[in-house]
Amino acid sequence: MEPHSVLPANDLISVIMPAYNSADHIDPAIDSVVRQTHRPLELVVIDDGSSDDTRARVQAKAARSEIDIHLLTQTNQGPYPARNRGIATARGTRIAFLDADDLWAPQCLARLNSALDDASADLAYCGWQNIGDDAPGQAPFIPPDYLAMDTAAEFLRTCPWPIHAALVRTETLQAVGGFSTDRFSAMDYQFWLKVFAHTQRLTRVPEVLAFYRWHSSGQISKTKWRQVIDAWQVRKQFVATHPATVAHLDRKRLRALTDGYLLREAYKAYWQRQFEDAQILFRKTLSTGIAGPRDLRYLIPALLPLRWFERLVRVAERKPLQDQSP
Repeated sequence: MEPHSVLPANDLISVIMPAYNSADHIDPAIDSVVRQTHRPLELVVIDDGSSDDTRARVQAKAARSEIDIHLLTQTNQGPYPARNRGIATARGTRIAFLDADDLWAPQCLARLNSALDDASADLAYCGWQNIGDDAPGQAPFIPPDYLAMDTAAEFLRTCPWPIHAALVRTETLQAVGGFSTDRFSAMDYQFWLKVFAHTQRLTRVPEVLAFYRWHSSGQISKTKWRQVIDAWQVRKQFVATHPATVAHLDRKRLRALTDGYLLREAYKAYWQRQFEDAQILFRKTLSTGIAGPRDLRYLIPALLPLRWFERLVRVAERKPLQDQSP
């Protein structure tokens, strides 16, 4: 492990960790923070009304930790109000977020912090990797240099990085007002769009330093149709509230990045035979007017009850492959 860097007090990094019934996962997450090579460092854990041993585990770690670990408690409100409370409590000039079931490489915060200073940036981001038996893909991923691209289009195309793969100046978080709480399964994405609308001073660390752990205990990422609709609505809201940021994109391109996303995800669910997701997303797509005549053979059956929609799909599977392309 790299030696701890010795830094002035104004380089204090605050790590915000919401936790809800996280006793099975939180010990490695806290250890991941304590093992960071960056100093000074504090960890703010917000217990969101847990009914298991989460609080006791945090208290045990805090009693013998070499960094300050602060435990806040609240009734169950969800991770985003918890993060906002953590932001309000944090003492650092830079803030990072780590969920209670995710991990960092020991040098993660040191690398991000150095990049932030070197580039005089407001946000530094890095690569990540999915881990765990339930992970949909475990190849390491390094995001592109967004400033070398059409950044607005790329941010509308996809969420640029997960919540724990970035370090942000506290003043930037305060300027954007923290996390919104109106699109529960896309609030990370909505937050990064708000940050991008506020500042384009971004810098990349082209290393995999963050690890997103998949497991079987009901992650937001598994709620397919709701996640897609929330992300679609976040895109639409961003376009409506920041017209100058997307002014260089013509109407056709904007529709492809917003309503087109909804249609693409509906087809993806369809071909993966996630029938309930596909049905809900196809129905939602009909309201946008983006579907063409060839899409209607898939969208119209989605208006039927789910069992009939699924039955029609099964019948269609027995047709020649050339008849099944949208």
